[in-house]
Amino acid sequence: MSQEVWKEFEDNQITHSAAHYLMAIKQLLEDNGYARVTDIAKALNITRGSCSISLKPLKKRGYVVEDENRFLKLSDEGQRLAELVELNDKLLEVLFGEVLGVDPDQAEIDACKIEHLLSIESSRRLSVFIRTWRSAAPEVNAFRKLLSKQNPDCAGDAEHCQLCKSICIEPHD
Repeated sequence: MSQEVWKEFEDNQITHSAAHYLMAIKQLLEDNGYARVTDIAKALNITRGSCSISLKPLKKRGYVVEDENRFLKLSDEGQRLAELVELNDKLLEVLFGEVLGVDPDQAEIDACKIEHLLSIESSRRLSVFIRTWRSAAPEVNAFRKLLSKQNPDCAGDAEHCQLCKSICIEPHD
């Protein structure tokens, strides 16, 4: 890995927490037609004070707008980010659950952990992959069959594995 790549993690447009604030506001607006700090705090199971503090950077960046009556709405960019994170979450859940066979609860947890980190390019390519995976193309069916026959167990020889190199992720006795 390049010495500089790891720094890209810090350059995300929004944090995990900010993504959930945007999605909570979006959901409240869809469900109730309005969103207030109290409603967001309740939806996220946090205090109103903590919610107010966390909303400040989102307001400053222009993702959240507060009117004179203290009702909150998403700017166009805030709405776009919330929708992108939700789409990434769905795509990742399908990838982990449907494609890789991860337990649905774990797939949901893992998708939530990284939904806000994907680039637009990766989201697009993942979307293409999922649409292809769900197609009835004979090649896809053949790949599904091949994948299902693969033994997830390995020989436990990390030094000679092209993927693991020095550490094996498979449990061994």
